[in-house]
Amino acid sequence: MKSYTNISQSKKLAEFLPLESADNYYSWHDERYYVVNKDCPYPYSLKEKIPCWSLAALLEIIPKPDLVQNSEGAWLVHSWVNAYPWSVGGCSNPVDACVAMIIKLHELNLL
Repeated sequence: MKSYTNISQSKKLAEFLPLESADNYYSWHDERYYVVNKDCPYPYSLKEKIPCWSLAALLEIIPKPDLVQNSEGAWLVHSWVNAYPWSVGGCSNPVDACVAMIIKLHELNLL
C-alpha cells in the first residue's frame, strides 16, 4: 500500500501547504530518491530535499476527514467545511484520495 505522497504530488502540495506540515522528505542519494523522516539527524543528502507527506499527515490537513473504501475497492474522502460536505472518490489508494481532496479544498480556498 502506498504510504507517502509521490514526488510529483509532493512538489504540488509544497506549492501551497506549510512545509512544516510534511512529516518526511525525499532526499537524493546514490542515484535515487529515498523517503527520510524529517526528524532524521543525518539526512542522506542536503543537495535536494522535497517535502513528503504520509497518510497520517495528510489526514491532519483535511478538515474533519472521513476516509472510506467502497465495495469496489476505490478510496473516498469526505470532509465537512463550513457545514458543507465535500467529497473526492474513485482513487486507487488512500494517499491519492487525500491529495485529491487537499488540492480540491485549496482550489476552492477552503483550507
